[in-house]
Amino acid sequence: MAGHSKWANIQHRKGRVDAARGKLWSKLSKAIIMAAQSGGGDPAANFRLRKAVDDAKAVSMPKDNITRAIKRGTGELGGDRVEEVVYEGYGPGGVAIMCESLTDNRNRTAPELRSIFSKLGGELGKTGCVAYLFDRKGLFVFAGEEGAEIDEESITLVALENGGEDVESTDDGKLQVTCTPDNYETLADAFDAAGFVPEVKQVTLVPQTTVDVDESTGKTVMRLLEQLDDHDDVQNVSTNLNITDEMLSE
Repeated sequence: MAGHSKWANIQHRKGRVDAARGKLWSKLSKAIIMAAQSGGGDPAANFRLRKAVDDAKAVSMPKDNITRAIKRGTGELGGDRVEEVVYEGYGPGGVAIMCESLTDNRNRTAPELRSIFSKLGGELGKTGCVAYLFDRKGLFVFAGEEGAEIDEESITLVALENGGEDVESTDDGKLQVTCTPDNYETLADAFDAAGFVPEVKQVTLVPQTTVDVDESTGKTVMRLLEQLDDHDDVQNVSTNLNITDEMLSE
């Protein structure tokens, strides 16, 4: 859904701010650890690790931190094993929420997320309670250069020739491209080769449809999403909320 890009952009901008105080480095370290843990410590042979390292470099994460995270993932340094866990729940108004996390202690993460849900009128649910409402997709969001329009025709051509599934204009004037996770690496490389730099690029959970709630409920859901996204173990938050400009006004 094109509306999903609005929340993806919020997370992207927020990440740049978080990096200034070091919060993002902890999350990126876990992403690097997980990538090295699952696919080895060579970025050239492990696309997931290469992306995690690139993301870390983009927010000026020190090289030593990156190296330590890789070594922890490959087992060269000690530390608890990191697990991928997806937590599902409902926000106010029955809005569906998915939290993709990397944790070294499930017994800590689940109660903390449950508390965040509860304090803002939501509920942490059982596995599978809302997952059926989302599809895992590669997501690319493009914005025009300052003062220039997006080259929609050229971006669409690259997308269609390299495994892109959907190209949509968003209500905030951006272009969203989706693909299957299997085609994500190919499409990412194709955009790089063509000189198109997306504002957002990630494999994420995209809602099949979005739901509308009133402005007051929507703002409460937005606060819930922000607090979940702030949690150290949460890597990505997805929702089927239709985010309006009014909800973003605070």
